[in-house]
Amino acid sequence: MPFVELDTNLPAGRVPAGLEKRLCAATAAILSKPEDRVNVTVRPGLAMAVNGSTEPCAQLLISSIGVVGTAEDNRGHSARFFEFLTKELNLGQDRIIIRFFPVEPWQIGKKGTVVTFL
Repeated sequence: MPFVELDTNLPAGRVPAGLEKRLCAATAAILSKPEDRVNVTVRPGLAMAVNGSTEPCAQLLISSIGVVGTAEDNRGHSARFFEFLTKELNLGQDRIIIRFFPVEPWQIGKKGTVVTFL
């Protein structure tokens, strides 16, 4: 059950329409998770700085169970997410930061319980 949050200082009008759906599909493919279990939030128009600059930028946060816990895994994920984001947002790689957060099933609540018991 991946959670993906895209924060950007790009104004909403510069974020491509339907990006959340395409990011959902890309995440499912990259992390080998079913698309109907991927959760995506896109937040444009934020006050942000990356590498000390407020030029157009983005930060992607990815939390998931079991697939973002090693440097080797995340190196491959990072390459594919960078490819997606540079094309979709028309930003250079130096203007994008990705953070990976491994989570455990007991840390996600769903259907009145936690994923551990589903």
